Amino acid sequence: MSELVGLVALSHSPFATLMPPSDVDAPGGAFLAAAERVRRAVAALRPDAVVVIGPDHFHANFYDAMPPFVLGVEEAVGFGDFASREGPLPVAGELAWSVRDGLAAAGFDLSLSYSLTVDHGVVQSYDMVVGDVPMVPLVVNTAAPPLPSMPRCLELGRALGRVLRAAPFPGRVLIVASGGLSHWLPPNDPRDPAVVGERRASMIHGRKNARAFAAAREPGVRAMAGDPNAPVNSDWDRWFLKQLTAGDLAPIAALGDIGLESQAGSGGHEIRTWLIGAAALARPLVWTDYEAVPEWITGMGLGATFPVD
Repeated sequence: MSELVGLVALSHSPFATLMPPSDVDAPGGAFLAAAERVRRAVAALRPDAVVVIGPDHFHANFYDAMPPFVLGVEEAVGFGDFASREGPLPVAGELAWSVRDGLAAAGFDLSLSYSLTVDHGVVQSYDMVVGDVPMVPLVVNTAAPPLPSMPRCLELGRALGRVLRAAPFPGRVLIVASGGLSHWLPPNDPRDPAVVGERRASMIHGRKNARAFAAAREPGVRAMAGDPNAPVNSDWDRWFLKQLTAGDLAPIAALGDIGLESQAGSGGHEIRTWLIGAAALARPLVWTDYEAVPEWITGMGLGATFPVD
């Protein structure tokens, strides 16, 4: 049986790699310093595999077929967006298949990938926390309506926890949940009258030339960097972290999509990854840290279920 040793949940941002702070007092410096503390604590846990739960940002999934959940079982490849790692990533195939079979038996029909492309939403947090420990990548649709409901994400997380604890994998398993807290992004719904022309077409047909789509899109994202007035709801972020340290996830799920977006912005839908991870471990976070980073257009939070010195 595998041993589930803990959970690390943390935000990601393109600007953590594009514009890293020069020192701890610069925007994002406190967050990255806290992330380094978590990395050291994880190294002491000695995980043999890591289940990484994260989103995609229209680098692998498009509206030609938009799955709510995708599980990688054989190959994972970093897209390399926003200076994140590009190329092959190690996959814990035996554990991945146990997850697939166990979740299917629990009534979850996940999309399956033998060659899964993952962007900074998975790779950045993975590299911050563990580096090259074999992973099981689980991509959650948080960017493109219709989204999996938050109650469904909680159900998936509970089932994932049961599956991991019963898996025949002979090793220690860590869960990493990667998702930004409050941040406001342009609309990603093709039904929105503001989403028109090439932008709408790229959301639907971007798979045909994902590299060209990303190259055209990245300058617009980069242009958002350094804005000290970007909206971040730090009060909501801290409430969210408090709910996880109390182990009380129901009020978060009860917000619904509209309630969540009104408080945390469209980017706040990424907290689904935290909900899945927290429900899987079924223990409150024991340590959290937070920095509001408008310059990075998001609130940057960290949480762990083991002591962090």
